[in-house]
Amino acid sequence: MQRIDKLKEYLQAQPNDSFLQHALALEYIKLGDDAAAQPLFENVLAHDPTYIGSYYHLAKLLERTGEKDKAIATYEKGMQHAKAARDMHAYNELQAAWEDLTDY
Repeated sequence: MQRIDKLKEYLQAQPNDSFLQHALALEYIKLGDDAAAQPLFENVLAHDPTYIGSYYHLAKLLERTGEKDKAIATYEKGMQHAKAARDMHAYNELQAAWEDLTDY
């Protein structure tokens, strides 16, 4: 909880910081609190759609909560942004997860 409190403190000073929101969401996931993590990932991607790492984690969260179609769409959007950024490592991770989910 100390890390969460510290991240929240930093976010008070920089509420739109994508890195801090992403980090806080990951801390919530470690605690099994997908409900707290989801809006953070969604906010990151709404304000910074090129923050590619959040696509993977949001899609995995959506898989866990049974929202398969949303997870697939999230992977696909992440792949588009990763390809545009020429981040082939992220693209390959997103594609592998997408293929596992779609039985491609």
